[in-house]
Amino acid sequence: MRTALMAALVWTGLCVPALAQNKTSAKDLLVKSEVQTAVSMLQAIYHKHQQGEMTLDQAKKLGADLLRELSYGSDGYFWADTSEGVNVVLYGRKDVEGRNRLEDKDEKGTCYIKEFLAKAKAGGGFVEYWFTKKGGAKTMPKRSYVAPFAPFGWVVGSGYYR
Repeated sequence: MRTALMAALVWTGLCVPALAQNKTSAKDLLVKSEVQTAVSMLQAIYHKHQQGEMTLDQAKKLGADLLRELSYGSDGYFWADTSEGVNVVLYGRKDVEGRNRLEDKDEKGTCYIKEFLAKAKAGGGFVEYWFTKKGGAKTMPKRSYVAPFAPFGWVVGSGYYR
């Protein structure tokens, strides 16, 4: 009985926090994988441009149109910004698409676009910031993964709300 109690305490003290961390890690892995898939889609479009099947502008337009409609799970979506901070895609928000967001800050003062660009320049990575959920009115903590797509000069991202 005493051994079982000790085992339960050890499991609760060691394993439950590890399971909670793995849950976050699972979300991280999912978001990173989805972004990598979106970048692969863009690579396939760019390849068609390289084969002479479309101009670079046509390839970018097709990539943006597909990325805008691409989703996963119940609320997963993608966005893209140029390496200069101009938004290309943000789930069809015409008030944002085409606007330079380089100086945009969240409510905590984080210049999240600058962080996206820095992570992408380093090959990709995670950024923590506050952002309004699609269709929402207030900001929420968010963790996103961003990756570069150099042929278009884009940074592609997706994330989850905490």
